[in-house]
Amino acid sequence: MRHSNTYIVGFAAAVCLACSVVVATSAVGLRSRQDANRVLDRQKKVLTVAGLISEGEKVDPQQVEELFKQNIKAKVIDLATGEIDPSADPEAFDQQKAIKDPNRSREAPANRAGIRRIPNDALVYLVEPRDEVEKIILPIEGKGLWSTLYGFLALAPDTTTIDGIIFYQHGETPGLGGEVDNPSWKALWVGRQAYDEEWDPAIEVIKGAAGPPAEDPYEVDGLSGATLTSRGVSELVRFWLGDKGFGPYLEKFRAERSPA
Repeated sequence: MRHSNTYIVGFAAAVCLACSVVVATSAVGLRSRQDANRVLDRQKKVLTVAGLISEGEKVDPQQVEELFKQNIKAKVIDLATGEIDPSADPEAFDQQKAIKDPNRSREAPANRAGIRRIPNDALVYLVEPRDEVEKIILPIEGKGLWSTLYGFLALAPDTTTIDGIIFYQHGETPGLGGEVDNPSWKALWVGRQAYDEEWDPAIEVIKGAAGPPAEDPYEVDGLSGATLTSRGVSELVRFWLGDKGFGPYLEKFRAERSPA
């Protein structure tokens, strides 16, 4: 019969199959565009923390690509040694894929940043518009309260003065931990010191308010009502500044710039 159970089940299965094919085809077709948009968004965040575009400024994709090409030099480094890998292509390097690949990453030592694996190689971005490094931008990540926060930390050429911080992905609570996106809070980082006099990571998001950088060089105002997110930001920043993160690279950078 036309309306028998077999007909109805078969018709429903055919419709589901057709819909699945359409959805799968669309997903595959859009993947390259989505990947390109992610790269473009990261480039825009790097340019923002570098101070080359303003927070929230409307910049078309062509301008972003041009500004990035003119001002930013990406390098792939060996995290353990701090050495730059001249044979690696920064444009083709995907740090998150490297972290997930057991052959390209290693288990992280016990840490308070919630980091489980460390890539063998990592990206750094040098703001170098005129053959002189003006800023060093490091990718950072770690656990907050509800999510992993992904962002960038900008340092001056002395490798300790903080020039900016920005997060491009997280799932923290809007109005609480989500205030990591607040431009006023991010501005409080500028001029603080990442390391103490012994070159140990010292920057910390405290509970309450910190003074200006000259008075409290190692402290940043806490996020009101978001103690665990604040603590997470402190821990993840210090982890990536440490010897399991970009510490070896920054040490080499300082040594190469020091007078003989």
